[in-house]
Amino acid sequence: MGKYAQDAKELLGLVGGRENIAAVSHCMTRMRFVLADPSKADIPGIEAMKVVKGSFTQSGQFQVIIGNTVADFYNDFTAAAGIEGVSKDAVKQAAKQNQNVLQRSVTALAEIFAPLIPAIITGGLILGFRNCIDSMYLFENGTKTLCEISQFWAGIDGFLWLIGEAVFHMLPVGICWSVTKKMGTTQMLGIVLGLTLVSGQLLNAYAVAGTAAADIPKWNFGFIEVNMIGYQAQVLPAILAAFTLVYLEKFFRRITPQAVSMIVVPFLSLLLAVMASHFVLGPIGWKIGSVISSVVFAGITGSFKVLFGAIFGFVYAPLVITGLHHMSNAIDLQLIADYEMTMLWPMIALSNIAQGSAVLGMILLQKKNTQAQEVNVPACISCYLGVTEPAIFGVNLKKGFPFVCGMIGSALAGIVCVATGTAANAIGVGGLPGILSIRPEFMGSFAICMAVAVAVPMILTMAVGKKKLTASERGAAAADGSGDIRELKAFLSGKVIPLKEVNDGVFSEGVMGEGIAVIPESEILYAPADAEVTVVMEDSRHACGLRLDNGMEILLHIGIDTVDMKGDGFSYAVAAGQRVKAGDALIRFSRKKIKEYGHPDVTVCIITDPGNAENIQFRTGMDAKEKETILATFA
Repeated sequence: MGKYAQDAKELLGLVGGRENIAAVSHCMTRMRFVLADPSKADIPGIEAMKVVKGSFTQSGQFQVIIGNTVADFYNDFTAAAGIEGVSKDAVKQAAKQNQNVLQRSVTALAEIFAPLIPAIITGGLILGFRNCIDSMYLFENGTKTLCEISQFWAGIDGFLWLIGEAVFHMLPVGICWSVTKKMGTTQMLGIVLGLTLVSGQLLNAYAVAGTAAADIPKWNFGFIEVNMIGYQAQVLPAILAAFTLVYLEKFFRRITPQAVSMIVVPFLSLLLAVMASHFVLGPIGWKIGSVISSVVFAGITGSFKVLFGAIFGFVYAPLVITGLHHMSNAIDLQLIADYEMTMLWPMIALSNIAQGSAVLGMILLQKKNTQAQEVNVPACISCYLGVTEPAIFGVNLKKGFPFVCGMIGSALAGIVCVATGTAANAIGVGGLPGILSIRPEFMGSFAICMAVAVAVPMILTMAVGKKKLTASERGAAAADGSGDIRELKAFLSGKVIPLKEVNDGVFSEGVMGEGIAVIPESEILYAPADAEVTVVMEDSRHACGLRLDNGMEILLHIGIDTVDMKGDGFSYAVAAGQRVKAGDALIRFSRKKIKEYGHPDVTVCIITDPGNAENIQFRTGMDAKEKETILATFA
């Protein structure tokens, strides 16, 4: 039996059983499910499991965050379920049944760029390093760069451009390859198609703007001339060309006899795709891409750039939840192609930092809560290094307020970012190391943005969390005794009786839980311990629920069937969400009114959830004095 066998069986039941699993696989940290009926998944129950750090649904997949041990958990899960896992690609294909057209389009875009991201990040870091050594005037009184005073570094600068050019100028090759790989057609044809878009025979895309129309080289077919223009770093022309190749190949493969398929299919597919790319699709794709990038550029640099930065910074994290954030990759790359920099990506990095900083606020709030820190600390680290899912789904969305605090911090950082015109050479690591991809002249302003993205969410989270989190959630009980509750004091003065003597079917039989009752001699209901008010009855005002700092939940109910009084004779001294101390007034009531309505005024205290309390002992058969007499003890 594996280490996670029991947890695996529990998770299997909570996702709806074997029959509800259409497909399952795992990645580095998460179990990935495609569920036949997603509504059958008991999400609260799943997230309550100690081994689970969070869950979310994205791109038609229900994903459960396990952590670095997910591979072992996966093996135990498939054994417990009696099913064979499938590849991530198979899961993605199965998940499409749960997606609409927009979601499928975004998923396709994400799957195209996912294999390219490591190379793009590497290229961005290289460009950032080259700018540091060949563009920053740090030597000889600020008149020379490192490359100008050192032949060694000048050589390094030239050599590294070999990689930078391969990544960005040759990007269409990678895109065409990735599309054919995703669509299951001949990848080598995709590579060749990409090479025809960046061939040295063509006028380099970066030189087109500075070349007069009459000087642009052309193919002359007698009846028509076509510009010989390259599409270095262009995204949309490559995507359009690649999908054209894919569907041409599928078409010819379907209609061509098998005997000549090896010759006819690749020849006609590639020839027609290259012609379509240079004659029609390339110019159209270039124009569309330029329009998109110019609109984004205008938003970031125009009169309303501060508003643009605030909105984008605020909404980017919610876009991550939906998966729509993947579209930003294409926009970033188009901005780099058109303006040799991107002003969008720095705000993306700041949003990641802000969500990580919200988790940092939770770390400081819950520094005494060992169980919470097992999730908080690794989630914060991974978020600062550019991987946001553990932070967003494992911590921030669970409580809600840290996620919003992160969004606010990201919005403020976005305002500073666009106000200072901060730009990056390329897409980089989406966290603290992202500063290495920022253009040298903007590294100082980006550092200020980073400080905002760290400080604001952390401070806001701590401020809100002090009011939202109970002492037990903060882990205060073990440290300062504020949550070390061992007793319940009298909530009323009067005779204490066992619950079974209340003469009510629900309370007497312990249906709602064990408890104790008091026949009152006073008319103010008091808190029996430090707690948070969790439930109030706005209409009848005859009862309230409390959550103690040890996790225990109790219900205090004045009289039997007093709900019929519709609040007559009752008034609250507290509100839901309010913190109370032992002995604080909760409800004022009239015993006379209760008797006039013909109801008993016996008041019960029911423990609906013991939380961390053990060995609960009730004391009955005595006269209690409110706020002083101990009615129950526990460990």
